[in-house]
Amino acid sequence: MTDPFLQAAIDEARMGLAEGGIPIGSVLVVDGDIIGRGRNRRIQKGSAILHGETDALENAGRQPASVYRRSTIYTTLSPCDMCTGAILLYGIPSVVIGENLTFMGAEDHLRSRGVDVRVLDSPECVDMMQSFITSHPDLWNEDIGEE
Repeated sequence: MTDPFLQAAIDEARMGLAEGGIPIGSVLVVDGDIIGRGRNRRIQKGSAILHGETDALENAGRQPASVYRRSTIYTTLSPCDMCTGAILLYGIPSVVIGENLTFMGAEDHLRSRGVDVRVLDSPECVDMMQSFITSHPDLWNEDIGEE
């Protein structure tokens, strides 16, 4: 059984894929409620920075620091340096990751700064990313800043 918040992030990733984007989704959870949902929308919006996590934060709207400090961000894929920076900037204490086999982000940096990082090793997340990377290596490389 998939964690319901990870499932919400997976649902976001699938919506992004259906829109022609990169299948990475995220939700921001506070006190057991989702306050922000997001998906990688770099392609759909022509954006340089709309990864799943940053989109979820944007969609949560402005929040006081006290809200971020009792939140958990769920993401289908290990957070990149940019998303790690946003997590640290807002003092989000907990990150739950669907998978880190297809891409290892800055998990060690998060841990070094006291963030609780849990990796769920979701086969659904792995399959979704492996399929996308195989089918669209150019879009994937663009997303992670590689040629």
